[in-house]
Amino acid sequence: MKKIPENGQLNLNHFPCDLARPADVGRAAAEVVAFLARNAPAGQVLLINNSGFGTFGRFPEPDLATELGMIDVNVRALVHFTGLLLPLLRGRGGAIINVASTVAFQPTPFAATYGATKAFVLNWSIALNEELRGSGVRALAVCPGTTRTDFFQRAGVGGAERAPYAMESEDVVKIALRALGAGRAQIVTGWPKPLMTSAGAKTPRPLAAHVSGRILRRMRGGKDNA
Repeated sequence: MKKIPENGQLNLNHFPCDLARPADVGRAAAEVVAFLARNAPAGQVLLINNSGFGTFGRFPEPDLATELGMIDVNVRALVHFTGLLLPLLRGRGGAIINVASTVAFQPTPFAATYGATKAFVLNWSIALNEELRGSGVRALAVCPGTTRTDFFQRAGVGGAERAPYAMESEDVVKIALRALGAGRAQIVTGWPKPLMTSAGAKTPRPLAAHVSGRILRRMRGGKDNA
């Protein structure tokens, strides 16, 4: 792990990119590859695909363009960026962490598109990890539960992040890195989330959709009773 300097500042570099635009993803990936070749010519690479957003409401609320943009950011950009950097990782070794969600384990009415994008991330990551077996590169799907970030404010259901069971993002990071070190392909963060996701995965999907829909409706203050 990179040592933090005494002044507490990491040597960070930012490559601006609109993940909803394929041309931007391609440009940013090329800039990252060139930067690493120039400044870090040796050593393993850790790629973390963490960008994403969600919405809560009846499809296609708030509008169809936003729903399609969510697919672009949560799914297409993740696959695109990973595909462009995978040759680099194969050559140097390393790992890929893709951030999914606990909603990936069941249908999610009132967050239908978001839940489906995270189901893709979960299953794609596990399959990719198996394909990479023996290559010197691994993939890990991280499925956080409620975490104290700006996600819920952005999605229009502010307040969920203040729930007593919500986790700090730093704790999710620590759990993810431990799971990566242990060779896991999937990790669910936060108690009792592993039990909940296991139950959700084993429940018939129509029933799981009904239950999760009632929960998400309450998160929106009963706005979707009609």
